[in-house]
Amino acid sequence: MREELRSDLLEVGRLLVSMAEAARIAMSRATSGLLTADRESCESVIARDAEINDLRRQVEERVYDTLARQSPVAVDLRLLVTGLQMAIDLERMGDLAEHVAKTALRRHPSPAVPAELRPVFIRMAEVADRIAGKINLVLTTQNVQLAAQLEGDDDAMDDLERELFRILLGKDWPYGAETAIDGALLGRFYERYADHAVNAGRQVVYLVTGESTPS
Repeated sequence: MREELRSDLLEVGRLLVSMAEAARIAMSRATSGLLTADRESCESVIARDAEINDLRRQVEERVYDTLARQSPVAVDLRLLVTGLQMAIDLERMGDLAEHVAKTALRRHPSPAVPAELRPVFIRMAEVADRIAGKINLVLTTQNVQLAAQLEGDDDAMDDLERELFRILLGKDWPYGAETAIDGALLGRFYERYADHAVNAGRQVVYLVTGESTPS
């Protein structure tokens, strides 16, 4: 029975790592499509979002099945419960990458991001990729110190969003309201992507320590 439980827990962990990697790839491709008006990259993100959704479904099914068959307690139970929450956050990261891709497609063949905004979005994408990479490592190693670093990365993303709004709301903004709205929404997608990654990291901290971290 114990070996069965261990196998179930390992499978939940494997599925979560697969979700994290898929969400990272999705945002990377969405950003590429956004900055280069690459229709193929954007369409691949949208087409593959279903794979992330299916991985979440697999996590849920495995968790509920394990709870029913094994009646886990203590750390094992905590892993299953946090696994459910992490799956929600990772799926949402994939959804946000899809939103970026769809925004880029709406403007295709023109770029959705004007030249004045490109530097900000390039840095936002770098932070998003760094965060997603750390989530992969955190899930694999359960490294609490690395999970704690995500808060600082999230602060960097928040600073970039504020910089973006300064440009959009500046008196010299030349592109009109529609482009400004797209820019604001895109910034929000990246910011929320980082937030969900931080939430997943907090779940790992809870898993390892049994203590919740403040939001």
